[in-house]
Amino acid sequence: MSKVLFAPMGFSRYDIDQTLPSRFERLLQKSELGDMVQGKTVAIKIHVGDRMTFSTIPPVFLRILVNFVQAHGGDCFICDHAIAERQPENRGYTQSTLGCPVLDDCGHLNKYYYTKQVELRTLQHVDIAGYIHDADVLIDFSHVKGHGACGYGGACKNIAMGCVSTRTRQEEHGLEGGLEWDADKCVRCNACIEGCNHHANSFNSQGEYEVFYHDCTLCQHCLKVCPTGAIRAIGHNYTEFQQGLALCTKTVLDTFAPGHVFYINLLAQITILCDCWGFTTPSLVPDIGIMASSDIVAIEQASLDAIKYENLIPVGLPKGHVLGDTGHLFERIHGKDPFVQIAMLEKYGLGSHEYALEEVE
Repeated sequence: MSKVLFAPMGFSRYDIDQTLPSRFERLLQKSELGDMVQGKTVAIKIHVGDRMTFSTIPPVFLRILVNFVQAHGGDCFICDHAIAERQPENRGYTQSTLGCPVLDDCGHLNKYYYTKQVELRTLQHVDIAGYIHDADVLIDFSHVKGHGACGYGGACKNIAMGCVSTRTRQEEHGLEGGLEWDADKCVRCNACIEGCNHHANSFNSQGEYEVFYHDCTLCQHCLKVCPTGAIRAIGHNYTEFQQGLALCTKTVLDTFAPGHVFYINLLAQITILCDCWGFTTPSLVPDIGIMASSDIVAIEQASLDAIKYENLIPVGLPKGHVLGDTGHLFERIHGKDPFVQIAMLEKYGLGSHEYALEEVE
């Protein structure tokens, strides 16, 4: 079984050593990461969020990680997809705060990448972000949360959607299907326009809804915010999307030599939606802690196992939201089984869902 280190959130006394940042330091010391990064260039992949998000990884944890990597002889940088337009400095993601550069992983113009050909319906190109590809070691540091498209966003989603170009993201979302607009249901409230992070939609002079598919990533934000159901997904295929995420993740990970990727999942402020929405809703469950492993399948399984329906905080759901009757909490919320993603990762030989949890006090 793969080992998953776990630093829990709980505490027994008022002592700085009992806090999660202190436990995170001890977790890193107990891991194999120090030997992994020695003399290496290290890409630390995070999600920088957008606009009013405040649930992304707090800078204190990133500074601890950067200090650890540098103390062990690693030359690191922090990166994400297309961060220039997301104002990461608003969430404390700056070189002066974190102690290392903060970079667009495909370059400022989103044109620096290495293309690998794959074949899965709309997913034909995995454009691996240039700065990710060129690094010796990848640290995949993910904020765990729910996700409207894949049910669950963790280590896999952080790589599959964040270590690639806009074209690849579009092709991945294309596995879900396309968009259809119903003029009779539309009230032209502009919620869909304001909800698009890529400025890819508009109403023309005749009041017709138009999508500029060159910029659209088919993320379906417009669909989810529409109050009347005037936009819907067509040709939807949830399982193929999960397979696409896993295939894309495998293609990125194949860039690295064995033993040169490390995964960290932050299970705090676990919200219903991805941080890319640009706002933060209340937590769904109490904060849990931090997990780390060199096995992506094991850490994703352990993270989902720790998020329990019985611990649901009702205010984390929109008022009037009706939960499903069975399955994981994320499945009851989004109607999508999050374990499908893990099964696909395991199918591609990226690890094992069997794990041994080792608690770090």
